Amino acid sequence: MNRNPKRGIWLMIATVFVFACQDGFSRLLAGNYNTLMVVMVRYWIFAAFVLVMALQRPEGVRAAIRTKRLPAHVLRAVLLVVEISIIVWGYTMIGLIASHAVFAVCPLVVVALSGPLLGERISWQRWGAVAVGCVGVLIILRPGAGVFVWPALLPLASAFMFALYVVLTRLTTRDEPGFAAFFWPPVIGAVLMTAIGLPHWQAVSGRDWVFLLIYGLLSVLSNWLMQKTYEAAEASSVQPFAYLQIVFVTMIGLTFFHEQLALQVVIGTAVVVVAGLYTLFLARAEGKAVADPGPLV
Repeated sequence: MNRNPKRGIWLMIATVFVFACQDGFSRLLAGNYNTLMVVMVRYWIFAAFVLVMALQRPEGVRAAIRTKRLPAHVLRAVLLVVEISIIVWGYTMIGLIASHAVFAVCPLVVVALSGPLLGERISWQRWGAVAVGCVGVLIILRPGAGVFVWPALLPLASAFMFALYVVLTRLTTRDEPGFAAFFWPPVIGAVLMTAIGLPHWQAVSGRDWVFLLIYGLLSVLSNWLMQKTYEAAEASSVQPFAYLQIVFVTMIGLTFFHEQLALQVVIGTAVVVVAGLYTLFLARAEGKAVADPGPLV
């Protein structure tokens, strides 16, 4: 496969911009409707997308989705359902900016989990970067400063769940094609979210039906762009640009939701991002595969 790092970088920037727009619609819709219902509609559209992709696979549908690790995929699907629901709930509770500031620790959590779960050797420098990232999160949350609120733990829990999802994904793709790992979580998740979300259905206004449709289509576009990104370039060359999602989300939060950008959030996010970039640098220097969680799905 021909690699084009420059094209991959621009695709990554487009990917995280679309993810940021998707998060903006999450914040808008979950602010007016039940979070479980909003996530359910998103899963319906995304599941339809992967089903269409499966039908177009050259090896045939059965071969494309065949897996020996269905229980692991069920666990991944459950993790992703809970993670997305929690982070969207967090958007409505503490806003986009603060949620993404805390969630930025996710790549560092992936590093921390890769040792015990994947058997990877983690250097002391990478452990140091994880510790620095944790300090950044503490700066953002400011526990004990009299301003801490429990909803700030929602994006932190989401980051841990998504990191575990990423590590399990790497585990399941070690000995079978990657499409099965891409296919099963949205399909299983759509079934789970239908069972959980349908009892919480609320009447939707005409304008918000349009927003729901755009929201679902953005989830399809963002994941399609991410796939094209990693086809065009190695993860190690494009992953640093994934942090631009924080910039785009901040712009959306300030412009459309009138959120505040607190100084401790800026400082803490900078610490977390620098620590995350340092782990990427170390991974490249050590010749290891980048522990890549991608943007927030």
